[in-house]
Amino acid sequence: MTLTIYNTLTRRQEPFETVEPGKVKMYCCGVTVYDYCHLGHARSYIVWDTIRRYLIWRGFEVTYIQNFTDIDDKILNRAKEQGSTMEAVSNRFIDAYFEDIRRLNVMDADEYPRVTEHIPEIHELIQILEQKGLAYAVGGDVYYRVERFPDYGKLSGRELEQMQAGASGRLDAEESEVKKQHPFDFALWKGAKPGEPAWSSPWGEGRPGWHIECSAMIRSKLGKTIDIHGGGGDLIFPHHENEIAQSEAAINQPLARYWTHNGMVMVDGQKMSKSLGNFITIRELLDGVGNWKDQPVNPMAVRLFVLQAHYRKPLDFTEDAIATAENSWKTLKEGLLFGYQYGEKLGWSEEAGEQGSKGAGEKNHLQVGQEPAMIPELVTRFQELGDDDFNFSGGLAVVFELAKDLRREGNILVHEGITKTPSDELHRQWYTLITLAKVLGLEATLDDETLTKDGLSDAEIEALIQQRQDARKSKNFAESDRIRNELQAQGITLIDSPQGTRWHRG
Repeated sequence: MTLTIYNTLTRRQEPFETVEPGKVKMYCCGVTVYDYCHLGHARSYIVWDTIRRYLIWRGFEVTYIQNFTDIDDKILNRAKEQGSTMEAVSNRFIDAYFEDIRRLNVMDADEYPRVTEHIPEIHELIQILEQKGLAYAVGGDVYYRVERFPDYGKLSGRELEQMQAGASGRLDAEESEVKKQHPFDFALWKGAKPGEPAWSSPWGEGRPGWHIECSAMIRSKLGKTIDIHGGGGDLIFPHHENEIAQSEAAINQPLARYWTHNGMVMVDGQKMSKSLGNFITIRELLDGVGNWKDQPVNPMAVRLFVLQAHYRKPLDFTEDAIATAENSWKTLKEGLLFGYQYGEKLGWSEEAGEQGSKGAGEKNHLQVGQEPAMIPELVTRFQELGDDDFNFSGGLAVVFELAKDLRREGNILVHEGITKTPSDELHRQWYTLITLAKVLGLEATLDDETLTKDGLSDAEIEALIQQRQDARKSKNFAESDRIRNELQAQGITLIDSPQGTRWHRG
C-alpha cells in the first residue's frame, strides 16, 4: 500500500515520498498568543496531531515543529488593554495553550520555537533576499518585491492582477503605501514605533513582519526543504504564499514537498466570530461555560467529533452534533475499557485488575497480559483508509465496529457469565481496538475522572436495579418507574423476566 496525500500546491493527491527515506520533517503554523484557543485551533491541532500519530504508526521517524508567534500587533494591543507587557501576555497564553490542548490528548511538538528567539535568523534571511534584489529597505521598513518572484500565487492559484491591495498580511493601519514599490509588496521588517518592543537590525530598530517568521524558524529548525507544511485553510493566502516566495527565492529549492490544509470551522452554519456571539474557546467547550453554556463536553468526544469529518472538509459545530459525538464516545469508551473490566475474568492475565486501575498519566500502557496478534484484515482496512489522504473518518468505522462487538460481549458476560466469542479472539479484538484507537488519539482509563463521568459503572447500575426491585416488593411503583426512567436516560435498558432483571447499554 502506498500513502498518498492531497497537495494544495499541485491540487492533486500524490504518493508520499520524503526528502530523507523513512523520516518526516513536519511544520505546522502555531498560534498568535494573545487570547485563549478556540474551536478552530482545536480542529487544526487535533488534525495535525493525528496525522503525526499515523505517520509514526506507519513507521516513519517524525520531527514535528509548531511555532508560537509571540510578537504581533494583536499581542501589543492586548498588553495595552491590560496594562501589561508583550512578554507577560505571550507567556500567559502560551501556558493556556498547553492547558487546553493537552486536555484534547494532543501530543507536545518536538519543539515550539518562538519568534522572539529567532531574530538573528530573521535578519539573515532578509539580508539574503536583499542581496538578491528581492527585498528593499525604505524608511526603516523592509519589503519583499513580489514582482521579482515569477511563481508568486502558485499555492493559492491567484494572479497578481486579481489580488487586492493590502492582502499582504497584517498591515498597520498607518502604514504608508507610498513606501512600497508595488501595492502587493509585503513587510519583512517593520520600523520601530514609540513604546513598542524593538530589536536592533541592519535597517534600524524594529520588529519582524508576520510571514518571514515561519520561513526563518523552519530554516533554523528543519533545514531548507521539509516534507509537510500544515495549517488552516485560511493561511493559504497570504501567509503560506508569502512563505514560499521568501524561502524559495532565498534557497533556490522548494520550501515543502507537500502543503496540507485543514478545512474551516463553522458554528451553527456561520463563521465563528466575536461579533456574532458564537466565538467558543476550547476551555468554554470543555468546562460548559461562557459561550458554551450547555454541559461540559468530554475532551475525547471533541476529538472524536473532529475526526468524524475528513480533515480537508468544513466542520460545523452544533449542539446536536456534539451531543451525538458524546454518545458515540460512550460506545467507544466501553469497548476501550473492555479488557480492563473483563480481562481478568476471561483469563487474560492475573494482573488485569491492577492494570485496569492505572491512572490517566499511564494511559498509554494499554495492555493486559501478553500482547496478542492483531486482526490483520481490520488493520489492513484501517491502513488502506489512512493511506488515502488520511481518511480517519473511514478509520473510525473500523474502530467502532470493534467497540460495538466488545460492548455486546461485555453485556452478555455480565448477565450470562460467559461470552459467545472465545476469550483469545476477544483479546485480539480488544488489542486491535486500543491500538488503532490510540493512532487516532482516542484513549480511556478506568479511573480517569474526565472519562468515567460519562455514565454509570456496572456496580452503580446493579445497585439501582436492586433499589428498584426493593421498591416493587414494597409496591412503591412510582419509585420503581423513576429508577427505570433514570437508567433509561443514562442509556441503560432493563428487561424484566421470571428469572430476574437483565440490562444492557445502548
